Amino acid sequence: MSGPTGVSEPEQDNALEKQRTPAADDVPLVVPSLARCIMLTAVCTTAMAVNISNTTAVSIALPTIGRDFGIQQDQLQWITNAYALSSGCLLLTFGRIADVYGRKKTFLGGALWLFAFTLACGFVNDFLTLAVLRGLQGVGSSATIPAALGILAHAFPPSKARSLAFATFGAGAPVGGVLGFIIAGALTQYTSDTWRAVFYFCAALAGSCFVGGLFVIGPDPPSQEKDKRVDWLGSFLVTAGLTFILFILGQGEVAKPKQWGSPYIIVLLILGVFFIAVFMVWQSYLERLQDTPNVPYSIWTPPPLMRPSLFARARGRYGVQMAIAFLNWCAFLSWQFWAQLFYQEYQGYGPMLAAVRFIPMFVTGVLCNVFVATFVAHVSIVYLMAFGTLITSIASLLFAVIDPNATYWAFGFPAAITSVFGADFVFAGGSIFIAKLSRPHEQSVSGGLYNTMIQLGTSIGIAVSTVVYDNVQEMSTNKGRAPREAELDAYHAASWTAFAFGILASLLAVVFLRGVGVVGHKENKTEEEKDEERTAVISTGDGVRDKV
Repeated sequence: MSGPTGVSEPEQDNALEKQRTPAADDVPLVVPSLARCIMLTAVCTTAMAVNISNTTAVSIALPTIGRDFGIQQDQLQWITNAYALSSGCLLLTFGRIADVYGRKKTFLGGALWLFAFTLACGFVNDFLTLAVLRGLQGVGSSATIPAALGILAHAFPPSKARSLAFATFGAGAPVGGVLGFIIAGALTQYTSDTWRAVFYFCAALAGSCFVGGLFVIGPDPPSQEKDKRVDWLGSFLVTAGLTFILFILGQGEVAKPKQWGSPYIIVLLILGVFFIAVFMVWQSYLERLQDTPNVPYSIWTPPPLMRPSLFARARGRYGVQMAIAFLNWCAFLSWQFWAQLFYQEYQGYGPMLAAVRFIPMFVTGVLCNVFVATFVAHVSIVYLMAFGTLITSIASLLFAVIDPNATYWAFGFPAAITSVFGADFVFAGGSIFIAKLSRPHEQSVSGGLYNTMIQLGTSIGIAVSTVVYDNVQEMSTNKGRAPREAELDAYHAASWTAFAFGILASLLAVVFLRGVGVVGHKENKTEEEKDEERTAVISTGDGVRDKV
């Protein structure tokens, strides 16, 4: 297959690789000591925990916030959606900024921003201000997460240490999720500041990330790219498109007068899709120009924010991994969202009693990441992805058939245990896979893209299951079912929806990831294994050759 100049893509891209990213960029400039490696991983993992806890901790406090401000439940979602909007829409932009201008600078700036606006959330006295501050708060998260992934990928070359670092980073998700639930539940129910104490706690975590990063993260190495410009037009297009799409996903069910049929919802949906389409066309155009030798310098031809060819790497498996992450989070966060509502709104538990029911997630999450760190160099990624998403689907299946009169140990406990398998296997294993297929100067962009897919999965999963919930509840009521029975039917239907997302992710893994093999670094390979790798080389389509 030839590029625009008639030169084969591998030859053309290998030439570009030599010009822009020397092999030396694939290893840290200074090999960190064991103690610094541990502290560096701890700081980055804390950043992931802060990001997740800013969602789960606030969600458990939503009923209390609603009572304090006199806000209806259908509007309370903006306390979580505002954070999701900003944290999800700016990941790609900050990923590029981190790769070009410095990951440490981006990480520290994001952590400091997150600390300031998280603390500010605890002092507001009206709902609108809280929603606006939550939106500003998410900007900090969108800077820290891709920067953290880039920092880890640069600090740990392909090795067992990299597998352990990424698995530990992935463990920040269940740790942050469960800590968010438990500590927020206790603070909301037992302190005089109630929900405000939740924001004070999250601000303290963000502050610890800033202080730790200041001393632990090494100086930013100089970027090896000759052209260090940021594609600001592309940043605007993708941010605007994602903002419109995520906004309507959160607003569609409560829009007046016709919900999803309301004129402004339709207009914003069209605009969102249009901006994303234009963004992809623009990125393809810039990528072609960048890969064409001797292109004249122009302010209109910066390097693309994201190379569309990324999705075609490893015979399209890079894109498949993105889709699996998207669908898995559709399932996982939908289950989590409806489970905490089922416990509080249907069964009438307080925040703390609801929170303790998620404790098994913490234990299972840590064990899953220990498994990934230990066996990622021995277990094919197809098994991690397929079985992880399948086991996560079991949690939704259990709530799809749950008997509210049954003991917690019959449905709630096994659901809490199984729910995190997909999240941990997909995030940790998928992050290692994506890092392996990305150039050294693309690590933060790839991390930002991966987390964008996760954020989109969270929003779309909850939005779709909410539509199902509302319609099933209405249909059941129209059939003469009692209010409690109609509500239970709706909870069951929303859980079936989450189950379907997880099963689809599992099928994608089985069908498209076969033959990839292990993605972790295996030490002391035999000559037979080395020969198998040499014959199984797969072109990424961007001048990078990966043995996957």
